[in-house]
Amino acid sequence: MCNLVTLNSSVDEVASYFRARRPQATNASPGDVYPGGQGFVVRQDGGERVLQAMTWGFPVRLKHMKPSSKPKPVNNARDDKLMSFWRPWFTNPAHRCLIPFTSFAEAEGEKGRMTRTWISVADQPLAAWAGLWRPSDEWGDCYTGVMVDATEELFHIHDRMPVILHPEDLEAWLQAPAEEAMALVAKYPADRLAVERTDVPWFSRKAPPAEASNLFP
Repeated sequence: MCNLVTLNSSVDEVASYFRARRPQATNASPGDVYPGGQGFVVRQDGGERVLQAMTWGFPVRLKHMKPSSKPKPVNNARDDKLMSFWRPWFTNPAHRCLIPFTSFAEAEGEKGRMTRTWISVADQPLAAWAGLWRPSDEWGDCYTGVMVDATEELFHIHDRMPVILHPEDLEAWLQAPAEEAMALVAKYPADRLAVERTDVPWFSRKAPPAEASNLFP
């Protein structure tokens, strides 16, 4: 799963890199993003790319939850469920998006003493994670990121990893038919990824990262 990503580029830099129209006025800003928080995505709108702030996670209510309970943000989409649970959005190119990021974090270490390990794309200082988005009644427009089995070299950190797109595949992810888009759902070469271990506790913010991605393991 991926429950923490960061974007270290400015809004202008992201919009320029992805050749996207700048977003409408928003309180969101680049930096760390947790499930249920505000992040940025690039999507197609009227034949052009648009950079837009959205909530990270599709709102989902489980059967055991009380009617008054807040929905959980499902922030990761498994590759093996793209043609089942996620089918309505994956098969419609208009609901695919790019999630700009600088690096993503995983938790490593003993339970209760886990620290943050950051993974970045060495050959892409500003990279794109394959995503899906949709409108919601609860949070407005929201998005989730597609996950795949981790490479053997990273499996000891976590068994899943984001689907990181190559620059030449961005347009296909946004516009191609589902069969072609599915071919892009693959592991990113481990020799093009950089791993940075830190002493920062995993639960270092006021509220711990959500674990909603476990709803669909």
